[in-house]
Amino acid sequence: MSFQQGLSGLAASSSDLDVIGNNIANANTFGAKSSTAVFADMYANAISGAGGSQVGIGATMATVAQQFTQGTITSTGNPLDVAINGSGFFELADKAGTLSYSRNGQFQLNSTGYIVNSGGLQLMGYPANSNGVIQPGAASPLQLPTAGIAPQVTSKSSLQLNLSSGAAITAPTTSPAINFSDATTYNNATSQSIYDAQGEAIDMTYYFQHAPDTTTGTAPSTTTTNTWNVFATANGTTVSGTTAAPTPLAQVQFDATKGTWVSSSAGNPATVTTPPSLTNAAGVPIPSFSFKVDLSGMTQYGSAFGVTNQTQDGYAPGQLAGITIGQSGIITANYSNGQTQAAGQLELANFRNPQGLQAQSGNIWSATAASGNPIVGVAGQGNLGVLQSGALEASNVDLTGQLVGMITAQRVYQANAQTIKTQDAVMQTLVSLQ
Repeated sequence: MSFQQGLSGLAASSSDLDVIGNNIANANTFGAKSSTAVFADMYANAISGAGGSQVGIGATMATVAQQFTQGTITSTGNPLDVAINGSGFFELADKAGTLSYSRNGQFQLNSTGYIVNSGGLQLMGYPANSNGVIQPGAASPLQLPTAGIAPQVTSKSSLQLNLSSGAAITAPTTSPAINFSDATTYNNATSQSIYDAQGEAIDMTYYFQHAPDTTTGTAPSTTTTNTWNVFATANGTTVSGTTAAPTPLAQVQFDATKGTWVSSSAGNPATVTTPPSLTNAAGVPIPSFSFKVDLSGMTQYGSAFGVTNQTQDGYAPGQLAGITIGQSGIITANYSNGQTQAAGQLELANFRNPQGLQAQSGNIWSATAASGNPIVGVAGQGNLGVLQSGALEASNVDLTGQLVGMITAQRVYQANAQTIKTQDAVMQTLVSLQ
């Protein structure tokens, strides 16, 4: 029986060395998890029942248990590298739709725009519609948009600025009411770009003119001190009146005490219609369209003219320039025109018993009856960890501990070999008695 015990001990120690060797081999494998050999003793069953003097017949490897502890997160700078900080697995699918799971977040794009791992398995998640709205539900392979983002016509804009309360009256006393080429006929000006339905940029310039006293035409009265005329041009062409006789887009009244906006003669927001005579740089006509401009952010304080904010909701067409992945797994597409739009969201899966997962080649696992069905969701929800883009989770193998374990396994192997040698010497003695 001692031979069997020794042989089982050699086999167990050899298996232990195999597990340790595999751990060391994967010390630099991103997302890899260390394994531990779990051993059990063996006893022969007796029909008459157990006895107090029963001797075991050796050891066997009961299982190889993987340790799903967190690995160190290492920054890579690649936006398609993703690390899970906490519990959960990436969901991957092959061409047949079979799901597998991984902690290795080294992803790349294939020729059709799908996000895949090094083995060609597609990353699963929730798609986004054409407006960038995530569509939760059944997960599907994530595919980044290949087409650019369509232009959007400007429908509203706003100006936030201060006009100096001590500014001089600049309006001419004779027609025209303003000369856009003569800076002495207005106080200040600012520009912003707006866009037509095809994404053609139009340069809107706003001119601010302190309104004169309507009686003398020179010194402001108590009712006109806080009144300003606002003129506007689109690509240099006035948007109200004629080229020879421009008229104000709006006349703005400020509170005489506080200097805050009170009213606008054109209402607020004011409606601006681009001139029908506009053309682009190639001479192609730009169809006229209207948009709203909010002037209520204007003030008249005793400080210099200054623009603090300009907004408008239109933009030119743009091409995909890059992506970013947020902590919740939302993939944001960044376009060359400065716009961003959600392109999808990663789905994560977790298991009641991760050690029940079946390890497969390629640093992936498959679900089994022992692991239970996957519990899916998005990063940061429930017990699922958060994601870190531009980083990877290193292997959780403790190399120092594995090397010490290797020495121990070697000594155990030698000790089991010694029991076989000793048993052989005993049997040799018995044979010599004959």
